[in-house]
Parts: sequence; C-alpha cells; structure tokens
Amino acid sequence: MALMELKSVTVAFEGHAAVENVCLKLERGEYTVMLGRNGSGKSTLMRAMLGLVRPKSGQIRIGDGLRRDHIGYMPQKTQAQRDFPAAVEEVVRSGLINRMGRRMFYTAEEKARAFENMRLLSIEDLRKTSYAALSGGQQQRALLARALCAADGLLMLDEPVSALDPEATEEFYGVLRMLHRERGMAILMISHDVRSAVRDADKVVVLDREVRFDGTRAAYAQWRKDNA
Repeated sequence: MALMELKSVTVAFEGHAAVENVCLKLERGEYTVMLGRNGSGKSTLMRAMLGLVRPKSGQIRIGDGLRRDHIGYMPQKTQAQRDFPAAVEEVVRSGLINRMGRRMFYTAEEKARAFENMRLLSIEDLRKTSYAALSGGQQQRALLARALCAADGLLMLDEPVSALDPEATEEFYGVLRMLHRERGMAILMISHDVRSAVRDADKVVVLDREVRFDGTRAAYAQWRKDNA
C-alpha cells in the first residue's frame, strides 16, 4: 500500500473549491515535486494531506506503517519565523513535540535525535546561536532539521527555497538529494523553481485546482513540450 493515497479529494473554502477531485499516491522512498501557478491549490492540498484542513469530499488514506503525526512538515517561511526569538537547538527540538504526548521534557533519545539532525545538516555548532541571527540558508537548514525530527519516512516541503539566494538554494537541494538517495526519505515538495526542483524528482505533479499531470520526470518534459 502507498504511504498516502488521495481518492477524489475536494477541499473548499466558503463554498468555493480550492482543489477538486484530486487523485494522487505517494510511495515509500519516492521524490515528488508539485508544480502549479499561484492560487492553484498546492498549499491547500498539502495542508489537507497533513490533516490540517478537512476535505469537503473524498478520502486521504495513510498506509505502509506511516502515521500522520510522524510526517515532517516544513511550511512556507514567514517573517515571524525569520525573527523567531529562540536558540537553534530549541527550534529544532520543537519538531519532537507531537511525539511527546503529555510529557513536559525531552528524553535523552529525543535530544539525541535532534542533535543528529543538526549534525546531518551541518548546524550543530550553531545550536546555541539565536535562530534570528542566522543567514537565510542556515535558517532553512534549522527548519529542515526540525521537520526531520518529526519525519519517519515522509517529508513535506512548501516552497522551501523561495527566499534563498542561488548558492543557498543549491546547497538545500543537495541536502534533499542526500536525504532521498542515502536515507530513503520520501519527499513531497511544492516549488515554483521548475528547472532545478524537477532535476532530482522521481515524479512530477502539476496542479491547477485539479491534477493536470502526474508522471515521471521524463514524461513531464515531453508533456511540457506538447503543451508549450
């Protein structure tokens, strides 16, 4: 069974469909990039997949041992996030909150998980530094480490490179490439950076309220030519 399967999912706000009749599968270890113009419903669909928005109709099924509260999620970056008044270590560890239940303190194992994710993203030396004092690329690495604290098999990213310069963008894509190829992490990334984002994808989805395309990277390249 797929990690996640959407069957005829429609999400509406104030009576208007933001996404309509979406059918989609996410498989274990698969790298999927979701493309579409502004207002096409990409972020809304991702929030529905995370259980943050309730669909008007259709089904979203979780399978293959995945739990919704063990999905890593990196939302679009906001000004409030840029100025977050906490140390990097605190920001990263906050990704463990859903695992803690009613406990008030992190276990030694949870602290070790957070440190390992900071080490993986080469920010362990910054763990006591104020998050607000980091560069844009470093902040995104901290937010990705936070998402990885929650992730068991699936990572969802909403426009993760939109505020980064070209060098930081390439570094970030390199980290995602490593997570996918070496760690077997399934990734769903929303992006407007068509050329670079698609480069490492196993599958491409184009959304415009409905799914306009769902297929391999090679098939997507041909679809673009046919629809140019």
